[in-house]
Amino acid sequence: QVQLVESGGGLVQPGGSLRLSCAASGNIFSIRAMNWYRQAPGKQRELVAGISIAGVTNYADFVKGRFTISRDNAGNTVYLQMNSLKPEDTAVYYCNAPTQWGSLWNDYWGQGTQVTVSS
Repeated sequence: QVQLVESGGGLVQPGGSLRLSCAASGNIFSIRAMNWYRQAPGKQRELVAGISIAGVTNYADFVKGRFTISRDNAGNTVYLQMNSLKPEDTAVYYCNAPTQWGSLWNDYWGQGTQVTVSS
């Protein structure tokens, strides 16, 4: 079992910045990557950024150059630095961790944190 707790959401003006955090606990050795997804009202959940256990990062085209995913040295906490925020970035942001334990794969999700970009 893995628990994920997000924090750092809030209200910000267009052009502003926020940093989201996702703290993992439990069987963290089973985590294979950590990802950020988002879901806006009436839209499907979409991948924003991800970082593998090897530290390889990937980004959706719509955030490249504006968002940066990183993690702490212990690998227990992942961050999403969001700069130059736009109103269309408004969504609930979810932390996700695919895990592998032997031949068993699982997917864990945090509870989500609201990001609202508005003047």
